Amino acid sequence: MNSPSCAVVSAAYFPPVEYFMAAAMTGRLLIESRESYIKQSYRNRCRIYACDGILSLTVPVSVPDAARTMDSVVVDYSRPWRLQHERAIMSAYGTSAFFEYYRDDILPVLDSCPERLLDLDVMLTEKLTGLLGIRCEISCTDSYVETYGPDFLDIRYALHPKKTVPEIFRNRYRPYYQVFSERFGFIPGLSALDLLFNEGPDAFSYLM
Repeated sequence: MNSPSCAVVSAAYFPPVEYFMAAAMTGRLLIESRESYIKQSYRNRCRIYACDGILSLTVPVSVPDAARTMDSVVVDYSRPWRLQHERAIMSAYGTSAFFEYYRDDILPVLDSCPERLLDLDVMLTEKLTGLLGIRCEISCTDSYVETYGPDFLDIRYALHPKKTVPEIFRNRYRPYYQVFSERFGFIPGLSALDLLFNEGPDAFSYLM
């Protein structure tokens, strides 16, 4: 059986490492834009490794009653969440080996303030893909497809903050250095920010 040539993923805010494992495996990411918006998912949140363990960062959004599809969700900039997220990321990774090297590539994406959540997610995914050194074609769906064929790795609903790491990725994980691992041990399934800031250029080899 041939390996999948495309990974179908939900949109995600600072996506978890598994997204980029899928990107490295297939060379193509198809981001779902036409599904019904799902609350309390990676679509508007990420998980980082803070001094007290896992910290979830959530983007406040507004969902129009008429559409409720992912491509209609609007980011709420009336709250100071960008500053809160930037401070949390700096606090969590300020002492990591590569934070200073990458911070000026990443934080300005938040400051660009795209109106739609989908646009913010895609911009962050594209930025992280490039910084991680992955050659990958990234596009969004034009319509909703319930079931994809065997040429597709469909992980739209397999990755969720409340679910364990799917088996297809579990065996690919191996411990890497994390700033607070001496307190809580190695934690898989975090935002790729964690891998990038701690491993730097070696992140690509880890994903492969």
